[in-house]
Amino acid sequence: MDKVPVKNYLLVSGTIFGLVSLAHLYRAIYGLGFQFGSVSVPVWVSWPGFIVAGALCGWAFSLARK
Repeated sequence: MDKVPVKNYLLVSGTIFGLVSLAHLYRAIYGLGFQFGSVSVPVWVSWPGFIVAGALCGWAFSLARK
């Protein structure tokens, strides 16, 4: 089986998760508000979002190196 498509997938998904993680960190640091429809999302939600997205980013890049 060809491993290049899997490696490309991992690199792309790791990059996307990294960008999402940075967006969560930016929102948490600067306390930016976010509203989803009529629901206001509290800022503290971005801290777990930063951790989870960052972990998925690291996991994807570590698998891509193998």
